[in-house]
Amino acid sequence: MVPFASATSHARNMAKRDYYEVLGVNRDASNDEIKKAYRKLAMKYHPDRNPDNARSEEQFKEAKEAYEIISDPEKRGAYDQYGHAGVDQAAAMGGGAAGFADAFGDIFGGGGASGRGRSNVYRGADLRYNLEISLEDAARGTETRVRIPTMDECTTCSGSGEKPGTEPVSCPTCGGHGQVRMTQGFFSIQQTCPKCHGGGKVVDNPCATCSGHGRIKKQKTLSVKIPPGVDEGDRIRLSGEGEAGVNGGPAGDLYVVIHVGTHEVFTRDGNHLHCEMPISFTKAALGSDIEIPTLDGYAKIKIPAETQSGKVFRLRGKGIKGVRSTTHGDLMVHVLVETPVKLTARQKELLAEFEEINQSDASQHNPRAKSWMNKVKDFFET
Repeated sequence: MVPFASATSHARNMAKRDYYEVLGVNRDASNDEIKKAYRKLAMKYHPDRNPDNARSEEQFKEAKEAYEIISDPEKRGAYDQYGHAGVDQAAAMGGGAAGFADAFGDIFGGGGASGRGRSNVYRGADLRYNLEISLEDAARGTETRVRIPTMDECTTCSGSGEKPGTEPVSCPTCGGHGQVRMTQGFFSIQQTCPKCHGGGKVVDNPCATCSGHGRIKKQKTLSVKIPPGVDEGDRIRLSGEGEAGVNGGPAGDLYVVIHVGTHEVFTRDGNHLHCEMPISFTKAALGSDIEIPTLDGYAKIKIPAETQSGKVFRLRGKGIKGVRSTTHGDLMVHVLVETPVKLTARQKELLAEFEEINQSDASQHNPRAKSWMNKVKDFFET
């Protein structure tokens, strides 16, 4: 990175997505879970599988960058504590962190280096929590509690990192300026101080509770209201429930990502529901009234005589009312005509008699079979 990085370049860094969100894992995910998630994304977005697809290439690079950071314990620790600024390679080489702090210094009363003696101020990282709910809860809405790991402000030192009653001292490396000058051949480059990270001050007497970091790992339990009609992948934002900011910066947000579990009876398609209904071939042939399960109980439908397998019956308003919808979707009932099994001798006898009668006028009783046979005959004769 060039010296004296612009505020625009720092804004781009701030716009990066949370690495855990990129990989689709929780913040406390194990190394195996992280590796599995990365492999899945790499297979999906690899340029060899998506030639001439710039979007896929960007997603592949994004996933690779996220994996390289949070699969490394040291880099992951820095990212968990300071967000993207903690693992920015340019900041590690200098030049980046001071500009980032300057961008927030005037807003939050901290930040900035350049000899002003103020601490870097960073917004806390956003967190992602994957929440699986049932189809019924997705349709009707619910309220649940989630427990998440997070970095919270140390109450002992109020986030300063200093032992109570003491003050940070001027950084011995940069003399309190927050920047150092490096000479490389004919060039002289001003960089962020690697000791104080641009703050100009260092913690000489670290707080015993947080070891001078100003934040500590905690588990917190939050109540989450799930609105009726949520669908797979919907996100619920809990403002300010992410990680605490650094040096008085604002807290990040928590994004609860909804995952709807599979259902034994229904499958969801937007606001519509689908289910399969097996019936005997006698009911399909003679017609019958049957009960169909819905999310609100049972409903009766009339199966007309001569119903074929695959016929779909629509029950209007028996689907789901989506979060952004004004009306309910429908329930689609797919009829499956079931062939009987484990027949008794008497049943076989009756079916054989039925088939004999049926074949006496097959074109009338089995029009589709007759039509199909004619097509086959025409195919071989042409």
